[in-house]
Amino acid sequence: MCDHDRCEPASHPLSRRLLLAAGAAAAAATGLRPGSFVGPAAAQGTDPPRPNAIGPDAALRRLLDGNARYAANTTQNKDLSAGRAARAEAQYPVAGLVSCADSRVAPELAFDQGPGELFVVRLAGNFVDDNGLASLEYGVAVLGLPLIVVLGHSNCGAVAATIKVIQEKKELPGHLPQLVAALKPGVEAALARKPNDPLDEAIAENVRHNVRRLEQAGPIVAKAVADGKVKIVGGVYDIATGKVTML
Repeated sequence: MCDHDRCEPASHPLSRRLLLAAGAAAAAATGLRPGSFVGPAAAQGTDPPRPNAIGPDAALRRLLDGNARYAANTTQNKDLSAGRAARAEAQYPVAGLVSCADSRVAPELAFDQGPGELFVVRLAGNFVDDNGLASLEYGVAVLGLPLIVVLGHSNCGAVAATIKVIQEKKELPGHLPQLVAALKPGVEAALARKPNDPLDEAIAENVRHNVRRLEQAGPIVAKAVADGKVKIVGGVYDIATGKVTML
């Protein structure tokens, strides 16, 4: 038997494990400054431009253009093996996604982005908890994300269940009440307006609520937003058409 460190292929001078360890150590040493980047090139001192060193607006345009291609069935990402060797050494995602766990929602497909281009946190109801926030903080501080998208979707079952709990006093089993509690702030705000379509309005308001939470999530994400290095936006994916509508 051998441990994983000794079994890394000798042909790879910097294994994924070592890269992650180096990134974590460097991030800790620098206090995880928002927008800082730690990777192989930076560790070697060469500091070339990062592939994801683009502004938030450019990153958003890239996603929206990709979604337009997806909705029109003219996607560009067909060779999933392209860049596989390079991705083994480092990742340079152009955006972070807070997405629902719904199996009908696939962010990389919906935005026509290839492997390694999106840093996705998925949870039923697309809300931000402390664990998801920590992941996004890593994405901002270490990976250099310029954009975070909170992506809701049509006919969200988690939001619909939350509406039933609020309106009909339904009791849910297991850990589902904890999920409902996380969704309640946005859903209750939507229902208070007595909308014609409670579900659609609650889905949208849940997205807005989590966008605001991320914008105020100190110390890392909020600082990056204030400095103009990161933008937080929200949108809703329509399962029937494949189109994303920004809020």
